Amino acid sequence: MSLKEKRKITIGPALIPILFLIAALVSTLKFFGGDPHIPILASAGVAAIVAMVFGYTWKELESGVVETIKMSMSAILILMIIGMIIGTWILAGVVPTMIYYGLQIISPGIFLVATTLICAVVSLATGSSWTTAGTVGIALIGIGQGLGIPLPIVAGAIISGSYFGDKMSPLSDTTNLAPSMAGADLFDHIRHMIFTTGPSLIISLILYGIIGIKYAGNAMDMGSINTILEGLSSQFAISPLLLIPPILVIVIVVLKVPAIPGLIGGTILGGLFAFIFQGSGMTDIIGAAHYGFSSETGVDAIDGLLSRGGLDSMMWTVSLILCAMAFGGIMEKSGMLQTIAEYILKLANSTGSIVLSTVLTAIAINLVAGDQYLSIVIPGRMYKDIYDKRGLHPKNLSRVLEDSGTLTSPLVPWNTCGSFMWNTLGVHPFAYLPYAFLNLINPLISIFYGYTGITMEKVKDEDSSEQTA
Repeated sequence: MSLKEKRKITIGPALIPILFLIAALVSTLKFFGGDPHIPILASAGVAAIVAMVFGYTWKELESGVVETIKMSMSAILILMIIGMIIGTWILAGVVPTMIYYGLQIISPGIFLVATTLICAVVSLATGSSWTTAGTVGIALIGIGQGLGIPLPIVAGAIISGSYFGDKMSPLSDTTNLAPSMAGADLFDHIRHMIFTTGPSLIISLILYGIIGIKYAGNAMDMGSINTILEGLSSQFAISPLLLIPPILVIVIVVLKVPAIPGLIGGTILGGLFAFIFQGSGMTDIIGAAHYGFSSETGVDAIDGLLSRGGLDSMMWTVSLILCAMAFGGIMEKSGMLQTIAEYILKLANSTGSIVLSTVLTAIAINLVAGDQYLSIVIPGRMYKDIYDKRGLHPKNLSRVLEDSGTLTSPLVPWNTCGSFMWNTLGVHPFAYLPYAFLNLINPLISIFYGYTGITMEKVKDEDSSEQTA
């Protein structure tokens, strides 16, 4: 079939792969206990069939898949390097040192504030909200319960802190995925998120401080915390000098060093510190970089927290990105995403309404599809052209994707994130939802910025030339 025989895919057929994706994901995740990879690939097949009915050849669609995967290769390489950083930083004692000092700032009068900050620090260090909540979070739940603080409030503080770190850490998979979908630079994305996430954290800490005043006089059982502190100090040499690598990562963000060489430097530094401070040999360093670190202290909280990392640990996320790119590539090459975006654009005729639409779409995917990765991938591909046409810098889209997709995922009980938090902390997501202040406030600030234009940076001429280069 020639190019002239192609027909523009209308909104009805363009929605068929999306509706199939939703149905496939819901059935697979909720009833068959599977992961999202196969439903996404199946949906890519449905999208290909619809496209071929309208005159596209498989060769054209395949080229679209390859082109889209090329766009994500930088994020994939970064994720692989991040896996190596996590492994070497744990081996070096960098992550244990951050946790060790973070746990010691707890005092009865500021327990909720300290809980939020501790979880933020640990999540920044590990790049994982799940790991933070599943280890330090469990200890903090026990302490909060001993203090007589309602568990939904404690869980809300844990969720807020954990997702602050998850959202702002260059080690987080979602923090890398969002700019990849939007076409933004990783560190530009992180710096831009400060404008929404920073105020959200400050407001949250104030609210937790006000609530915490009521419990300031309560006694505190430090047994759980001391067990973790003793376990960390017995397995690792703890030193303030081990805070140098994360400080250097912050410096990298400020100096705008390209992400890949900067993070490779972080991996090398992790291996060097492992040799200097922990006496690790090259076999241990290479093993931690490739396969991750395995903790065997016998303390469940510590072993669960530190047994992670390595290049191999990122392969699940990498394979999900490749599957999503296959689906997105076919949808984009065939013009179906453009059709859907044009339909939405008719309804969203201002920057504020576009940001609101992006937020609501991400939340809807978290509700329907139950996966935070898809709440970033699908809106990212759908809205990219709309943001470009309005001259909005890609980092605006990447920020909105995280403000909404990443942060609302733990508030949905049937979402993978909400389900994990529910099972781990023992508190229903609807119970801690009113107290997960950062997760609630952040999307609202993002929408406010959209309508007021605050920090909604436009594309400059040099940025345009870089994106087209």
